[in-house]
Amino acid sequence: MEHSSPILVTGGAGFIGSHLVDALLAKGHAVRVLDNLSTGKRANLPLDNPRLELLEGDVADTALVRRAVAGCRAVAHLAAVASVQASVDDPVATHQSNFIGTLNVCEAMREAGIKRVLFASSAAVYGNNGEGQAIDEDTAKAPLTPYAADKLASEHYLDFYRRQHGLEPAVFRFFNIFGPRQDPSSPYSGVISIFTERALAGTPIILFGDGEQTRDFVYVGDLVRVLAQALELPVLEVGAVNVGLNRATSLNQLLAAIRDVLGGLPEVRHAEARPGDIKHSRANNSRLLERFEFPEPTPIREGLARLLGR
Repeated sequence: MEHSSPILVTGGAGFIGSHLVDALLAKGHAVRVLDNLSTGKRANLPLDNPRLELLEGDVADTALVRRAVAGCRAVAHLAAVASVQASVDDPVATHQSNFIGTLNVCEAMREAGIKRVLFASSAAVYGNNGEGQAIDEDTAKAPLTPYAADKLASEHYLDFYRRQHGLEPAVFRFFNIFGPRQDPSSPYSGVISIFTERALAGTPIILFGDGEQTRDFVYVGDLVRVLAQALELPVLEVGAVNVGLNRATSLNQLLAAIRDVLGGLPEVRHAEARPGDIKHSRANNSRLLERFEFPEPTPIREGLARLLGR
């Protein structure tokens, strides 16, 4: 079934955004992408699809966002400078994309009378709180970086626009998303893409600490099935939703899985644990499972094989 009014995906040429674009096109939606291509790539998009439109530009550009939103039926707001380090080094510049961009989207939607908006938040809003246990959505927020602070502020503004102007925000706090198109050169790239790039190149893998630190890894294809539902459900419940599997995978287990897929690994060098690194991160995902049809999770080995083209 084709839908003539497009869904806007900001950051749609990026890692997660481009997978969401593919999923929406496969469902028959028209899609408009707004991306400044700073980290996103044209090659991530099926630009020959007549139901896809690409606008090149920044969510910090108020007039452009207004034009991008016009005529759309819903918005998936994924655009951000996803580098924590960049936000530390240049908080003013990253604030423009990570917060002002969200405010621009909210205002443009209010003016256009569009209600449904999906927002990519982050587990970073919890900081070190909840470490060592499954983090639920009510865990105290303690953003430690400008990136995390902008994500949390965006959540509060989306809730204001919900109460004041009737927006219907679906806020997702992503834990560790991985899969094809993840850019290993990004300073905020997931540990999986960094490890796999080094494994493929045969260069030493640097492991900070003892490798027993754990993360909650979600394959990008599983994530986008939930995101697509959030854009289509007739009614959304209020409140942010963690996206994780409630499964802890250690970095040592991750390396073993990469070794299994590739049939070997280059040298693994241990380095001192980095100060401030969270030791354990795992999502309580009961709200996710209550509100959405979450697929049987893609096993990490299978996801790695797709990422590695094996």
